[in-house]
Amino acid sequence: MAVKVKIPAQLRPATGGEGEVEVDAATVGDALDAVFEKHDGLRERITEDGDLRRFVNVYVSGEDIRFQDGLETAISDGAEVTILPAVAGG
Repeated sequence: MAVKVKIPAQLRPATGGEGEVEVDAATVGDALDAVFEKHDGLRERITEDGDLRRFVNVYVSGEDIRFQDGLETAISDGAEVTILPAVAGG
């Protein structure tokens, strides 16, 4: 299933400036793995020991995956996966 993975501006240097990557995936974990295959430098910025870093939030069509099935959250064709790391500042 084709899904769009949105990449925030602060992570775009790891994707060569791409703000959106389209991949085929059935779960959030599959979608992220497909993005990592294209842009491996992104992996270390958002994961640690195979799981998301605690300051990285991921949403599927606006719903936080932490309140669903985490990386096993199913995604449907045409869904939008958004990676949103917390940003410090004031």
